[in-house]
Amino acid sequence: MANAIITPTIIAKEALMQVENNLVMGNNVHREYKNEFVKVGATVNIRKPVKFVVSDGAVRVHQDVEEANTSIVVNQRKHVSWAFATQDLTLSIEDFSERYIKPAAIVLANNVDAALTGLYKDVWNWVGTAGQTVNSYADFALAPRRMDEGAVPRDARRAVIGPADHWGLLGSQTGLFMERIAEGAYREGSLGRLGGVDTFMDQNVSTHTTGATAVGTPLTDGAGQETTYALSKTTNTQSLGTDGWTTLKSFAAGDVFTIDTVFAVNPVSKAKLDYLQQFVITTAATAHATTTADTDFTIAPAIITSGPYQNVNVTTVPDGATITMIGTAATAYPQNLVFHKNAFALVTVPLEMPDGVSFKARESHKGLSIRVLKQFDIDNDEDVIRLDILYGVKSIFPDLATRLSGTA
Repeated sequence: MANAIITPTIIAKEALMQVENNLVMGNNVHREYKNEFVKVGATVNIRKPVKFVVSDGAVRVHQDVEEANTSIVVNQRKHVSWAFATQDLTLSIEDFSERYIKPAAIVLANNVDAALTGLYKDVWNWVGTAGQTVNSYADFALAPRRMDEGAVPRDARRAVIGPADHWGLLGSQTGLFMERIAEGAYREGSLGRLGGVDTFMDQNVSTHTTGATAVGTPLTDGAGQETTYALSKTTNTQSLGTDGWTTLKSFAAGDVFTIDTVFAVNPVSKAKLDYLQQFVITTAATAHATTTADTDFTIAPAIITSGPYQNVNVTTVPDGATITMIGTAATAYPQNLVFHKNAFALVTVPLEMPDGVSFKARESHKGLSIRVLKQFDIDNDEDVIRLDILYGVKSIFPDLATRLSGTA
């Protein structure tokens, strides 16, 4: 008995399933589904939770509630298209999927994952020694420890690490004497859940190349460079003045640094922690070539010295405090990410269905959406099909994430 002709709905359902099955990072972030049609470049709003500060005494201290929103630009329009013979539609869906849909879904899923791992540039926490392989449980544990110190919720923690660190960490797990715990690492190459973190390998983990070499002792230029974070803002950045550079230096977006004497605090209790607050440069910049010339960085997080968003122990940023960059200049480092699910967001939205095309379908499920179209190419006497997705990604709570390297 001949196979039934494959319909566009069957293809769309199979394609959506294959994309989801091949996502790594995309399956471990917040996925906000919007049941509406938007154009490329449109925005989707996501509400952020309210934060309060504790007050002393019996007298009630009123706090205004202003819910912050952030917007995600839906600007990633990707597709895969190919030609095939009409008789291929009489294949079983399993054969058609293996031949066409699965390879197309793999590249679409990898593209989404790469966009998400590229959000490391928004993350200021970075534990371990830049450039060292993660090859022990002690190395890995630096990340959940930093998250505990930062009062990150213990549920829904994820880790996405690159192949080299994945296999380095696997090697350490196969040496365990706890047979049942080590079995997954030894037989399946799977890390599973480590330290309360669901751990995955993703070959799309980004690599960050730090800015070029500079000479000098970089310092903060001017006291009192803190800011007050307005809840209505959609970003938590500020400008920071520096000097002390004796040669030109280009800084890359994603470079991380600390300021001497400016320590991090617990975001709930506001108690001083035992490590310096880290900051990330969010926009590429170039330092001036003289020690007295001012160079401004756009950084995150904004330096906040009081209130519910306080993130440093000092009451004011000191002038002339030493700035220390993380890593060696002009060096590439893998950017493994350990994060709470709500640190990053992926939004996919349904694409419009065009008129004049009879073979078409669209499927949406669990915050993912895909569209399939097929049309006959009269010039080349063949059928042409395409799979399309429209999505956007954003760091909505980068303070819930940390980059991870090993230790020397």
